[in-house]
Amino acid sequence: MSMTVRGLTRAATAGLVAAAALTAAAHSAEAADTLGSAAAGQGRYFGTAVAANHLGEADYTATLDREFSSVTPENEMKWDATEPSRGTFTFGSADRIVDHAQSQGMDVRGHTLVWHSQLPSWVGSLGASDLRIAMNAHINGLMGHYKGEIHSWDVVNEAFQDGGSGARRSSPFQDKLGNGFIEEAFRTARAADPAAKLCYNDYNTDGVNAKSNAVYDMVEDFKSRGVPIDCVGFQSHFNSNSPVPSDYRQNLQRFADLGVDVQITELDIEGSGSAQAADYTKVVEACLAVSRCTGMTVWGVTDKYSWRSGGTPLLFDGNYQEKPAHDAVLSALGGSGDPGDPGDPGDPGDGTLSCTATYTRTADWSSGYNGQVTITAGDEPISSWTTTVTLPAQQSVSSLWNGTPTRSGNVMTVRPSWNGTLAAGASTSFGFTVAKNGSDAAPAVGTCTAS
Repeated sequence: MSMTVRGLTRAATAGLVAAAALTAAAHSAEAADTLGSAAAGQGRYFGTAVAANHLGEADYTATLDREFSSVTPENEMKWDATEPSRGTFTFGSADRIVDHAQSQGMDVRGHTLVWHSQLPSWVGSLGASDLRIAMNAHINGLMGHYKGEIHSWDVVNEAFQDGGSGARRSSPFQDKLGNGFIEEAFRTARAADPAAKLCYNDYNTDGVNAKSNAVYDMVEDFKSRGVPIDCVGFQSHFNSNSPVPSDYRQNLQRFADLGVDVQITELDIEGSGSAQAADYTKVVEACLAVSRCTGMTVWGVTDKYSWRSGGTPLLFDGNYQEKPAHDAVLSALGGSGDPGDPGDPGDPGDGTLSCTATYTRTADWSSGYNGQVTITAGDEPISSWTTTVTLPAQQSVSSLWNGTPTRSGNVMTVRPSWNGTLAAGASTSFGFTVAKNGSDAAPAVGTCTAS
């Protein structure tokens, strides 16, 4: 694909956005008490980090699609993934996440534009003049590709040292460009996509300490001088050695008082049972108490794929079962989920027939692509299923297999051909080939209905 905008603007994607909104509404109507819908009731989002290589796993996508209203690519938008060699951009994995999020009506957080880690080796070898050019070109290339499609960007990530000094971290950008690189990155980002929220993101800044004070001083300075910054992200990785600080809410509030939104961007809390649940409750309650805390993102869907999996830090265990921490978060958000709700992976069957439909792009070329929709039965066997696929107005389907379509405008209603009978938890799929006709947007897949 081109390194410029994906052939899309907000106007050009109006049909896709409308279809995604209908999909999101269908999810909310089916399950009003999920993390995403409960957070929406509080005027916030509840998101998760997503890895593209797990989107083919049925329980992963079912849990993602049911529970969350925002996604952050875990690694797929970082510099080494998107510009491995200078001037050559690769967006395939990141596109897969963005396309999936759009098909489910989810927002996307962009992570991250400028960071000292996960840099390709060529970046560190540049002199100051070339590095400045490369930094701005990277921001423009990445943001330009997704212009109008990203809710907020982590523009600069982890630029301050740990410890008591509050000093800047050594990095190619700091060492060669000096303190001004952060301001320059934000100004470049604003010009690249004026509609996106621009965030500074860091860890160990959750309470009032030397590091958070240094970030606070920078944000205060930026606001006083008109440097474009809209939000500050708090990674909030907690465990017994680094617990939720007693002044967590007060710290979020003091940043909000500077006139920026605050977001909890990478939340995970090691532990289990009631103690872990209580810590998650503290975090959610702190966010809800700060009017400019716009949302929370847990750093992963399931413990088994967490970067700290040994500490079981997330809301769903390795079998996608809801943990006490999940129920505590839902309760703190004002929800009242029933553990017997159909659609929860692993719940005992209650006689309700259900299924889920998840979309992936399986092949891509300049003029077209292949899509696949995976149908997964719920906790009871089913004998048939139905779902819809809504294409952007420009696109057209040239062939479809393993399903029987009925077309009405740009909406296909798909039923099984030979593959309607599924055991509880079993999956099947149908595929189709699409002519892009100038649009690379993802189709929107509707709610699956079982009988």
